[in-house]
Amino acid sequence: METTNEIIIVDLEATCWENDRIPIGQKVDIIEIGICKLDLTSHSISQKQSIYVIPERSEINSFCTKLTGITPQLIEEKGIYFEEACEKIKDEYNPEFLTWAGYGNFDREQIFEQCDWLGIEIPFSGEYLDVMYEFKRHFRLHKSIGLKRALDHLKMNFDGNHHSGADDAYNTAKILHKILEA
Repeated sequence: METTNEIIIVDLEATCWENDRIPIGQKVDIIEIGICKLDLTSHSISQKQSIYVIPERSEINSFCTKLTGITPQLIEEKGIYFEEACEKIKDEYNPEFLTWAGYGNFDREQIFEQCDWLGIEIPFSGEYLDVMYEFKRHFRLHKSIGLKRALDHLKMNFDGNHHSGADDAYNTAKILHKILEA
């Protein structure tokens, strides 16, 4: 597994519905980009933040708020448009030169889909690491396991709140660091 010395870790939260029943006329929208940077030289995790994103094709419902903690009011106060969020990431993380990673492929696919829908450039490099897959491969597991179970497997605590993009990104960085240092 080839990587750069710094890896950007991303975890998205998106609009969601009970039993994955997407209402007619709505599409899954990114509502939070949790992001941090793992430095393999200094062994540190830095620049952790939540970038809240205004959904343009759907609405945040009570099920989604209960799962993620993200309310329409929070988005109204702190949200920016997805295109602005991509610019912010470019300005603060130099993502075009670094490997980026997420726990599973949903994050990568959703970034690609939303960029394609808006007709904008993907803010990240072509080098993506699926940490869920790398974890499964590293420990020779038969099935992939979720983020919390992976931390349990490593006897590590979950820091923060599950389904907070920034906290999930941070915990994914901890797992990736452990895999890469082994």
